[in-house]
Amino acid sequence: MLIAPRIEVLDLQMDMFGTPTSVRPTLLWDDEEGVLVDAGFPGQLEQLREEIERAGVSLDRLTRLIVTHQDIDHIGGIAALLALNDRIEVLAHEQDRPYIVGEKQLIKISPERMAQFSEHLSYLPEERREAVLETFENARARVDRTLRDGEKLPYCGGMIVIHTPGHTPGHISLYLEQSKVLVAGDALNVSDGRLVGPNPQLTPDIDQATGSLKKLARYDIETVVCYHGGPYTGDVNARIAELAEEPPPAS
Repeated sequence: MLIAPRIEVLDLQMDMFGTPTSVRPTLLWDDEEGVLVDAGFPGQLEQLREEIERAGVSLDRLTRLIVTHQDIDHIGGIAALLALNDRIEVLAHEQDRPYIVGEKQLIKISPERMAQFSEHLSYLPEERREAVLETFENARARVDRTLRDGEKLPYCGGMIVIHTPGHTPGHISLYLEQSKVLVAGDALNVSDGRLVGPNPQLTPDIDQATGSLKKLARYDIETVVCYHGGPYTGDVNARIAELAEEPPPAS
């Protein structure tokens, strides 16, 4: 979905434990380069390629990949993407870098969670189940450059890095200055057409994540892109400010 000139919200579909779900990376481009924000689950490379090419951009034009945070549905496709285009520079916040590169265990993939995941995959033959689990456990990639709160990036008309921790320690959102678009990662979600806050079941520090929304409300936003739920337009700033003042929901 094209939401502004040369800003496309991609739609990657998958079946998660028998439930159809989708994630929404964001693609930006200009005459010099292409920038992808987040890379989907492991195994979604062909979908990702198709969505990028449908927007009129080739994988060869991608120059940078910005990772909003360490979760598997955001970093799972990085290694396969880099295998096709190793010239892509990978950027992430300094606090999530150790998890993405494998120096630390991903905070939401504990042995207990992997055991639960394995149970959900019980319908698969054992060899296939082990291969899927190994892919998820080893979804690591390099990070070429770390980002800081407030940093201004010159790519595709300019963007501002906003550190929005809580969902993960190094979660970031991106404010695209020319288009007044906020790429929110998982700091916000769209559910049943309504803009809502971070998912408390998947957010280790929901108080911090809710507090991070106050930073987002300072920007003049016309469209917010949520990784889960897609684009949302309307009175975005007022809604974000409202969410920032609500008591965090129970996890």
